Amino acid sequence: MGPLEGLKVLDLTRVLAGPYCTMMLGDLGAEIIKIEVPVKGDDSRHFGPYQHGESAYFMSLNRNKKSVTLNLKTERGKALLKSFVEKVDVIVENFRPGTMEKLGLGYDVLKEINPNIIYAASSGFGHSGPYSTRPAYDGVVQAMGGIMSITGPENGEPTRVGPSIGDIGAGLFTAIGVLAALNHRNNTGIGQKVDVAMLDCQVAMLENAIARYVTTNEVPRPSGNKHSSIAPFEPFDTNDTKIVVAVGNDQIWKRFCEVADLMDIVDDPKYSTNPQRHLNYDEMRPRIADKMKMKSTKEWQKILDDAGVPNGPINTIKDVLEDEQVIARDMIIEVDHPIAGKLKMAGVAIKLSETPGEINAPAPILGQHNFEILKQYFEYTDEEIEILIAEGVL
Repeated sequence: MGPLEGLKVLDLTRVLAGPYCTMMLGDLGAEIIKIEVPVKGDDSRHFGPYQHGESAYFMSLNRNKKSVTLNLKTERGKALLKSFVEKVDVIVENFRPGTMEKLGLGYDVLKEINPNIIYAASSGFGHSGPYSTRPAYDGVVQAMGGIMSITGPENGEPTRVGPSIGDIGAGLFTAIGVLAALNHRNNTGIGQKVDVAMLDCQVAMLENAIARYVTTNEVPRPSGNKHSSIAPFEPFDTNDTKIVVAVGNDQIWKRFCEVADLMDIVDDPKYSTNPQRHLNYDEMRPRIADKMKMKSTKEWQKILDDAGVPNGPINTIKDVLEDEQVIARDMIIEVDHPIAGKLKMAGVAIKLSETPGEINAPAPILGQHNFEILKQYFEYTDEEIEILIAEGVL
């Protein structure tokens, strides 16, 4: 019994931002009915890499969901969707604003059918503002949201962050918005619309970049792997690889100096406080770098761990999948897909003591649950469902 057991979610999303949101809700126990275009399905079913002809990309984002095909360009398809809205708690979509309205299925229409519905819309620029109807993908909002302008080598070109944080951030914020709206509905009985823009989420994640600009009037630039206001807080070369050392306060600085043979500078006024270390960074860093090269990464890990100094190696993805902490926390799980076979993917990051989330089903085959869901929700017969398939509704 997951914490969202009994919650019914109609999932009209595709590709990444929306599916990431509904995957999280499904991991926590909600029933996710994924509505897909007949024959083609979610666009990401056609993104590589593939395993036995099935998209690993799609499978990694759509576990714990049931697939129902539905052609929303047909009147019967629209009527079926409206029938679903009467019976579910949440509808999630990530179409360009205006798309659902053109279909006659916008929030204003659906809330008349079910006033308690939580209607969550994730889009590039949101459902208001001058950019609202513009299309967007992850790279676009990373660029426009300022993330790229502060990422990359020092004095180098702006760089896209590796994971699709434009999409993933929107997925996370949408899930939070859904849960907040559900709590309000539980208290008042009133549903509402949740409007999440990928660009808004990027701005919300700018963290201290905004603070730096508004207080100094200097436009932040890429600073490589070092922290913009904490020092030392970055990778250093060891005698075999690299290790990240994060000296987050002055007490950690003292412990670091003790174990790194830097006692000659530990109380030096130029380095004893973080503002001074940051100010005198160019003079300080070479002294630390020389010491770090004297031992291996594993040796430094043991030394720094024992001293309580935050540190870590720069793991490859292979390293991550083999990391004992990652494994111990069930953050790499294996699902068994009926066509693709066994596939490893990331586990559930939210650990709940009483109602833990879980992965109990692989990503569905396109239309796999047409018969199950239509019988369960509307008591359709096999013959009626076959007719809908023949008519191109399913």
